[in-house]
Amino acid sequence: MTENDRDYIQSIERGFAVLLAFDANQPNPTLAELATATDLSRPAVRRILLTLQKLGYVSGHDGRWSLTPRVLSIGQHYSASNALIDAALPRLVEISEATHESASLGVLDGTDVVYAARVPVRRIMSINVSVGTRIPAYATSMGRALLAWAPAATVDWVIENSSFERLTAGTVTTERGLRACLEAVRREGFALTAEELEQGLISLAAPVRDATGEVVGVAACSTSAGRSTPERFRTDVAPLLVEKANALSADLGFRP
Repeated sequence: MTENDRDYIQSIERGFAVLLAFDANQPNPTLAELATATDLSRPAVRRILLTLQKLGYVSGHDGRWSLTPRVLSIGQHYSASNALIDAALPRLVEISEATHESASLGVLDGTDVVYAARVPVRRIMSINVSVGTRIPAYATSMGRALLAWAPAATVDWVIENSSFERLTAGTVTTERGLRACLEAVRREGFALTAEELEQGLISLAAPVRDATGEVVGVAACSTSAGRSTPERFRTDVAPLLVEKANALSADLGFRP
């Protein structure tokens, strides 16, 4: 056992596993369903649920469990303590008002991109996106803009652990294909994907840097194939998006 192993608290890991087992497919699971989803024993899940209930994060009724609004406070603490989000929101509003499309801030978390902030517009798309939504980095403009300037070790790890599931007919599903996409992103200074995550979805993303020059997030804008084409979206929106992403980087103290 290493020193790091001795410092690892398994009960916390199990507690978060139970919390994360609540999702759109199982919003009100039973104890047995949670045990199956987490691969934990029923007695262990029961103790965790009772602890979370006492802390106010879950509630139980008629054998089924649900998250309480208190869970939202965890994400709120992240937002409140993250200067990137505060700085990004005015820039996202500017992007959305100029393009009449949704604008988002994305950050890398493991093999996924997490929406950290978003200014939506009402459009009919099947993908349900809100703050906290996770999408696979390999199939998205946000993921590629984040990975294009990430350390080589990070890129290698993401590639090794990504599923490369074919989400649409246009999804890039190989390491070689993704690395070629990342090289193109570095040349152009932004990422464009068309109908890779979802049929009909076109998205652009540009890197946001902190004062040290590290890419800490991406500004993104998306539309539908019914409203634009990849070529037109690139011409009309990419220059504005890069300009606003650079302005946000400057807000964070980055000086080229």
